[in-house]
Amino acid sequence: MRALILCVVLLCSGCAHVAQDNWTGKDKAEHFFSSAVLAAAGSEISQHQHQSRGQNLRFGFLFSLSFGVGKELYDSRSSGSGWSWKDLSYDVAGAATGVALWNLSQ
Repeated sequence: MRALILCVVLLCSGCAHVAQDNWTGKDKAEHFFSSAVLAAAGSEISQHQHQSRGQNLRFGFLFSLSFGVGKELYDSRSSGSGWSWKDLSYDVAGAATGVALWNLSQ
């Protein structure tokens, strides 16, 4: 987990194309809810692979974040909207919520 965060920070610390967005907006809700669904789905996939509960939770969280980071990398292209730390924050919050809700349903 720490390695993933470190990689994201190192990869994106030099992003020249950063979005100028605010903390509220329709896209933030989309980031949150899609990350929550992906995290729950990833946890369920891991459970079907007969992993332990801890592995299910970690896999779901990282599965969801991989899509969020991928989207931000795509946005950081010169023709994209720019890298957004705010979007990524909503992705992290959504992934944590999705994993927590999935864990409660078990």
